[in-house]
Amino acid sequence: MARIVQKYGGTSVGSVERIKHVASRVERSVKEGHELIVVVSAMGKSTDELVSLANQITDAPSKREMDMLLTTGEQVTISLLTMALHECGIEAVSLTGWQAGMETEASHGNARISAIKNERLEAELAKGKVVIVAGFQGLSEQGEITTLGRGGSDTTAVAIAASLKASRCDIYTDVTGVYTTDPRYVKKARKLHSISYDEMLEMANLGAGVLHPRAVEFAKNYDVPLMVASSMEDVEGTLIEEEVSMEQNLVVRGIAFENDVIKVTVKGLPNRIDTLSKLFTTLSENHVNVDIIIQNQYDEEHVNISFSITQSSLKETLAVLGKAQEDLQFADVSFEEELAKLSIIGSGMVSNPGVAAKMFDVLAKNDIFVKMVSTSEIKVSVVVLGADMTLAVEMLHEQFQLAEEVQVAVTV
Repeated sequence: MARIVQKYGGTSVGSVERIKHVASRVERSVKEGHELIVVVSAMGKSTDELVSLANQITDAPSKREMDMLLTTGEQVTISLLTMALHECGIEAVSLTGWQAGMETEASHGNARISAIKNERLEAELAKGKVVIVAGFQGLSEQGEITTLGRGGSDTTAVAIAASLKASRCDIYTDVTGVYTTDPRYVKKARKLHSISYDEMLEMANLGAGVLHPRAVEFAKNYDVPLMVASSMEDVEGTLIEEEVSMEQNLVVRGIAFENDVIKVTVKGLPNRIDTLSKLFTTLSENHVNVDIIIQNQYDEEHVNISFSITQSSLKETLAVLGKAQEDLQFADVSFEEELAKLSIIGSGMVSNPGVAAKMFDVLAKNDIFVKMVSTSEIKVSVVVLGADMTLAVEMLHEQFQLAEEVQVAVTV
């Protein structure tokens, strides 16, 4: 008998019929003898509907009241799933995040988990019950209901798995696993049997939407094996763990990408030792997240600094820079829209320096101009025109033979 945490996303519990389907999957696991904790999201688009209701009341709802409102979505799901399990003859109990002992920092809308007091969870499991927990929510030390932000249910599930020393955490979603790239864009994308925490963390950070980076980071820190699988199909998923058990010799494991990238250039900054520090401290203090950074010196006294941001951050970024222009002493700001970032990822890249060269060669042969570059030990990212994104991904997927079960290592 294993102790397993299962998590079902909003699509998986999007209707009464799908909730009944999840109940049947849980019933099967119980009959196999496992102890189960099931974490669920709000049903389908119900969170969007709650946000819409708030917006009909006010254009600026308080973050506290939004947390009070949004946490009701998961409470609907836990109650309905528990009822469905009762109909199957399975003993089960539903718990909100705070009933399950989920403690968070005092921040509304994007709180981080600070601790889990799992006494209630252990007590219910000891009674032989399946415990159904509302994801995405917790309680601060001040007694305020909080939400965990994007990917909060994934993070809830992994945190509970770590706290209860579960054998693994199964993330059930509307895809059958982690793919070499998004199969909606590349038809030959292949599902991976396994992938390391570090590779998955890079893919999640760089645009792959299967898992949220916080959940992967939590799993890595507490050594929780993750399985990503489909809630609709009974097929093998993708195992995420520290040591990849299959396909260990692959150089590039996947390609992540995202559009709506903006390149911002701050022109005529003074060429001083503290220029970078002052610029990015200013942006950081105003909660502007930047990605790729490039510095160009065009004369002895001045430099231009470019960095990438998301489209949603543009207005705020320009406002922050406008207010700080006198202090930062720059001449002008320009920006370029309709760009995309794509990244090749693989732990095998550490010992294969020829990978970046192959990437740039493929892009050049397909007349794809590279505007920015960023590298780490296990990834190379480039910013290109948004119109070139799909072609670039397809060509790189083919170049690194990601559609094949057995790949050829890159040689220098």
